[in-house]
Amino acid sequence: MVSTLDLGLCIEDVHITGHAQLITLRSYRPASKGATLPVVLYFHGGGFCGGTLEGADIAARHIAHATPAWVVSVGYSLAPQFPFPVAPEDGYRALQWAVSQARGQRADPQRIGIAGHDAGGNLATCVSAIARDRAEITISAQGLLAPLLDPSMTRGADHRKPATPPDLFERARCYRNYLPNAAQRLHPYAAPVDSRRLAGLPPALIASAHDALREEAETYADALTRAGVVTEVRHYEGTSRDALASHAEALADLVAFLRARLKQA
Repeated sequence: MVSTLDLGLCIEDVHITGHAQLITLRSYRPASKGATLPVVLYFHGGGFCGGTLEGADIAARHIAHATPAWVVSVGYSLAPQFPFPVAPEDGYRALQWAVSQARGQRADPQRIGIAGHDAGGNLATCVSAIARDRAEITISAQGLLAPLLDPSMTRGADHRKPATPPDLFERARCYRNYLPNAAQRLHPYAAPVDSRRLAGLPPALIASAHDALREEAETYADALTRAGVVTEVRHYEGTSRDALASHAEALADLVAFLRARLKQA
């Protein structure tokens, strides 16, 4: 365990047993001033094949400070070495660890949110589905920043435009590495936009940037709403998918959503 104090946050790296290997969790705990904090799990982006805890640092710090909340940033296993379902199972183990440690962190295991960017948005909503199905832990809010939701890559008209193939090819490569078995691309814990079992998921905030993924985000938001899940949608013009994880307005909206959904009764 590595522990540091930085700008009012106690930051610690913790290693836990994941689904297939040890994984690293980075804990961000603000001074609670006697109040009990909510818990927020955060998943970094990187297309399932890349990304780091360092890349999640801006978002994790901001959520910890501004909510305030005990934030656990999850260093989940990456494809192709560790394909599906290792990453979402890592996420669920991180969730179990956070619940088990919450009291010691002056946090409330009954007030849990989950958030993520890009592939991390996929994992956030899929871990929410796992938690619902296993009925051990209740998640009260999910915040998805430019989430990857559609392994079939059939949503959105922009995929036909000449300017988009490099991004499309990269996403296709990442999905092939993460979901090497074609049947996995319809699994509800991998392809949430195609899931027919969305009822009972936590209230959602879905944020999109000005890119080809906007349509799949809005398709998922519509599906959640039809399933009875309270869902808010935000769109941010003039920013990219990659930039959304550190976009000031998007992070402010995410924090406002988490504060409303995780407030103490």
